[in-house]
Amino acid sequence: MRMTEMTAVELSAAIRAGQVTAVEAVEEMLAGIEERDALYNCYVTVDREGALAQAQAVQAQIEAGELTGPLAGVPVAVKDNLCTKGLRTTCASRMLENFVPTYTAEAVVNLRKAGAVILGKTNMDEFAMGSTTETSAYGVTRNPWNRKHVPGGSSGGSAAAVAAGECICALGSDTGGSIRQPAAYCGMVGMKPTYGTVSRYGLIAYGSSLDQIGPLTKDVRDCAAMLEAIASHDVKDSTSLQRQDTDFMAALTEDVQGMRIGIPNDYLGEGLDEDVRAAVLKAAEELAGRGAVVERFDLSLVEYAIPAYYTIAAAEASSNLERFDGIKYGHRTTDDAGLHSMYRKSRSEGFGEEVKRRIMLGSFVLSSGYYDAYYLKALRVKALIKKAFDEAFAKYDVILGPVAPTTAPRLGESLADPLKMYLGDIYTIAVNLAGLPAISLPCGKDRKGLPIGLQLIGDCFQEKKLIRAAYTYEKSRGPFGTAVGAEKRTAAGERTQADTGSFRASGEGQIAQCGMLRHGGKSGRPESEQSTEGTDRTDRTGGIPS
Repeated sequence: MRMTEMTAVELSAAIRAGQVTAVEAVEEMLAGIEERDALYNCYVTVDREGALAQAQAVQAQIEAGELTGPLAGVPVAVKDNLCTKGLRTTCASRMLENFVPTYTAEAVVNLRKAGAVILGKTNMDEFAMGSTTETSAYGVTRNPWNRKHVPGGSSGGSAAAVAAGECICALGSDTGGSIRQPAAYCGMVGMKPTYGTVSRYGLIAYGSSLDQIGPLTKDVRDCAAMLEAIASHDVKDSTSLQRQDTDFMAALTEDVQGMRIGIPNDYLGEGLDEDVRAAVLKAAEELAGRGAVVERFDLSLVEYAIPAYYTIAAAEASSNLERFDGIKYGHRTTDDAGLHSMYRKSRSEGFGEEVKRRIMLGSFVLSSGYYDAYYLKALRVKALIKKAFDEAFAKYDVILGPVAPTTAPRLGESLADPLKMYLGDIYTIAVNLAGLPAISLPCGKDRKGLPIGLQLIGDCFQEKKLIRAAYTYEKSRGPFGTAVGAEKRTAAGERTQADTGSFRASGEGQIAQCGMLRHGGKSGRPESEQSTEGTDRTDRTGGIPS
């Protein structure tokens, strides 16, 4: 078995047993990035020299018996909104194109303590605002299952990197589903922990009351191992929780006997693709066959989650992004015609369209005369949504449903209609509003061969129940397969469906079925970093810019 095909736990065990070395593992990952990333564009920055140096140090610690954990020697990737000392952190924006932090995010520090080796920083939607990884200033990321489709977002680069074999596992951030949805689109496992479980120190904020860091992995065991490594109390984060139950790998047992699982009727209604519905219900049957008690119920207020979320998230984004003014740090215009003009031009040049849209929406709902009408009302709805979940968890251990209404849309479709893109978050955003944990794992493929994601939601601090249910289902389901070679199979399937007339180009409530959106015919990358497939990419993968 090639190292790219191993899980993190398997690879670490092989390294600790002396079958391979951490340096060899990193070299194989770097070779894969060199070979395939021009096709998928998963990375913004690859730290080749730094990764090899880390691998040598980790190997020495393993041989000395100082590193014995399940992530020792494992090459991982980090989303580009997590600060890394000495390695640029761009948030996939022109605004931070040359920003090199002087400190490292606590979650990344914890990964390094566990012996993981950081390969580089992955592509994302600009400032984590988007659901497709198409709003990046460094070009779109493509789904390894089919390059004509998006990988999801905003952590699409992390999910695609794992799926493409360009790292073993990765870190992402989840503000409204930005770990779970890309995991679903790319056939990976992704988890958003209870708010406060993982320190947000060093995470460049989008919505401070909603953001949470979590893992993207190949299977549930790796997910538990990564979450156990990054979870910690941190005095540098005022929202960090002091928990004593973070031994998440202890929950890896195949046992759902008597577990009460609820399926909201609201999650199976209008707008849900039939292939997704069938796969999710089949997964529920699998769990019921293993002894779980599965019931349908009504979860109120689902229709209010999207307006409440985008009001709160945009308001917090407007406040958090106020600091990027061209003075303290970030992009500064060269056309300096006075202080106020410099502010306007620096922000106009530095931010992309989606970020500007959300800043303006946030500024509007926080403005005098509209604060009570929109922002305070959204906060009240948030409290009601949390109450609805509390009532549901009084009866159920786990809530089961889809991650997204459809599988991964084609490139360009979602950006053509942002409102429809926002509606695609309907099943994920309520989890962030309520501060709950949730896990996404693959449960099947649609008729086009694209992965379908199953979402399991738990009450606060009940990650172990989620891991137990997900692990049981994963073992019952069997191997899911990989994205390697999937594109050829998918293309053949699409041709067959087109020939027979059975391919459904759009469905009731399906998200955005429109044409490609281009920006002046350019890729969207800074001019110094634009490239085409197969061209030299050393300017983008050489670590810290000069």
